Amino acid sequence: MRETIQIRPEGGRKYFVDCNTRCDYINKRCNAGVASKERKMKTIFLLLFAGLAVLLLSGTVMAAGNNTLTVSASVAGTCKFSSATSTLNFGALDPSVGTDVNGSGTTQFWCTKGVTTDAVSADNGLNFASGKRNMKDGTSGDLIPYTMTLTKDGNPNAGPTSPRTLTIGGQVLGADYTGKTAGSYADTVVLSISP
Repeated sequence: MRETIQIRPEGGRKYFVDCNTRCDYINKRCNAGVASKERKMKTIFLLLFAGLAVLLLSGTVMAAGNNTLTVSASVAGTCKFSSATSTLNFGALDPSVGTDVNGSGTTQFWCTKGVTTDAVSADNGLNFASGKRNMKDGTSGDLIPYTMTLTKDGNPNAGPTSPRTLTIGGQVLGADYTGKTAGSYADTVVLSISP
């Protein structure tokens, strides 16, 4: 296809000239038109190339990735008493009768579900002597020995909302209190529980 351009010399008429015509004036205009088209084509090509590059790069930046998250925790094996105090009461010991007297009390405890050891123990109290726990009269200093047992119920451990019962049993022998001074006898024993 032949290319023509419109020419309008100063003060003259318009006319079309074949771009192959060898006229300096016309050549300049022809070359300017061709160069202009070449520049437009280069610009379009560069824009397309830049757009394609942006798409490729943005695809890389937005690529999906995976991460495996491990979530963990542990539940501590715990045993606690529900109350801080409990009582073992032998009541009034009558020396005129002199019989063995039994006493009992209860307290509650709980352990984490699945704990099977729940070991309960008692220390020797404040007045331990001659291998025995003793209640002491604060005025005379007389001692009355006693024995103590700790018996847990047979229920499984199921946490703080399902407390279990610990029965505290004890006995005072008649021969151990018939010759003692009248008064109030007491001892303090610390109970412990561990999972």
